[in-house]
Amino acid sequence: MQQFWAQYWWILIVLIIFFGSFYTINQGFIGVITMFGKYRRIARPGLRMKFPIIESVHKKVSIQNRSVELEFQAVTQDQANVYFKSMLLYSVQNADEETIKKVAFKFIADRDLMQALIRTIEGNIRSFVATKKQAEVLGLRKEIVEYVKEQVDHSLENWGYHLQDLQINDITFDKVILDSMSKVVASNNLKAAAENEGQALLITKTKAAEAEGNAIKISAEAEKEAARLRGQGVALFRKEVATGMTEAAEQMKQANLDTNVILFSMWTEAIKNFAEFGKGNVIFLDGSAQGMENTMKQIQAMMMKPVGTSQK
Repeated sequence: MQQFWAQYWWILIVLIIFFGSFYTINQGFIGVITMFGKYRRIARPGLRMKFPIIESVHKKVSIQNRSVELEFQAVTQDQANVYFKSMLLYSVQNADEETIKKVAFKFIADRDLMQALIRTIEGNIRSFVATKKQAEVLGLRKEIVEYVKEQVDHSLENWGYHLQDLQINDITFDKVILDSMSKVVASNNLKAAAENEGQALLITKTKAAEAEGNAIKISAEAEKEAARLRGQGVALFRKEVATGMTEAAEQMKQANLDTNVILFSMWTEAIKNFAEFGKGNVIFLDGSAQGMENTMKQIQAMMMKPVGTSQK
């Protein structure tokens, strides 16, 4: 056996060198090959060959998206502490050779890249928040993201990376500030509720007043119409009475009778109506012959008085 290895040792060396010249690059990675510590070339995913011993795989660069969570504090212009929780999504800019060289040799390790990336983003957000007031920060998520991407993209490009997305998931303040903000919101809600209630009450009272006014207007119109109809009825009644008395007087003249009989008949009818519709009321009348004569004279005087003359 020793004699065999003594004769064929070179075969073992050839096999080691042969198999040592093959290597694989996984999908989603790009290999960086160096020769004696100096950059030589890049290797795409798959089975690859290299010069054994003199070439080595310096690093495998991931071209997949990577994410990291950030938690940090910033101070607003009015000296309020703001606490951020965000998620950072980044990746290698592209798979070009120059980009891969930047990624492979700019930082010693991924830990150094992460530290520089996180500190850069935190610094940009802090500088932006320092120019804003506490009340403005909650509504500036989109503006903060756009500002950070604009400021950070140039630095990441020099490092061979690209910022895919920055999501600010949570923005909080100190407990004292949160309590005061809750009180402000509660007071605003109470104010809005009071205003709405006042508006509703005003509308209710306005509608009630309008309804009452309309009712009064309708009632007045109805009373006006009723009075007009009553006036017309009285006028027609008087007209008919006058017509009837005129016809009766003419007929009595033609019969050579005294027209005072008509007045006597009206007087007796009046007394009869007093008795029928008096409903218990006490009415004092002079029922003597002299009293009737005086009443008849008064009625005759009224009948003989010219229409349209006034009493002096």
